[in-house]
Amino acid sequence: MDRKLAILIPVLVAGLALDLVSKLLVLHYLPLGVQIPLGQGFFNLVHVHNKGAAFGLLSNWSVEFARLFFIGTTTLVLAVVGYLWWRLPRGQWQAALGYSLIITGALGNLLDRLRLGVVVDFLDFYWGRYHWPAFNVADSLVCLGAGVLVWVILTEEKRANVSSTV
Repeated sequence: MDRKLAILIPVLVAGLALDLVSKLLVLHYLPLGVQIPLGQGFFNLVHVHNKGAAFGLLSNWSVEFARLFFIGTTTLVLAVVGYLWWRLPRGQWQAALGYSLIITGALGNLLDRLRLGVVVDFLDFYWGRYHWPAFNVADSLVCLGAGVLVWVILTEEKRANVSSTV
């Protein structure tokens, strides 16, 4: 099996399972709007529905328009990231991991939009009066994938600079 597929398939299966099961548990056991403090002074488990983009951006749009817009843009992003993953040369396993994480997270939130019209968020971190918007496992996967890709770019750039000075 191609190494890229050997990375994508387990990331996709495990990531989607974790995302979907966690959201299902929240939907079934935590009423909408409820907040359960778990980490004294820094973490709550909440149940919120995000009809907008990351961090609630564009959440003032109508549910129907936002749903269609985000289904369309997520599908476009998945096509572009999937193409970039597909075009990766052999040996680029770190980039394949980054793209696989982004694809998995995007699919997790896309499934929410298709099923519910909104994205289920439940992880709520804060510190004193500083509060991070609620998010979910899929959001974490997208951010982690982007971080991996930034690391790959910086590592390659550093390697290129070292090679050019020798």
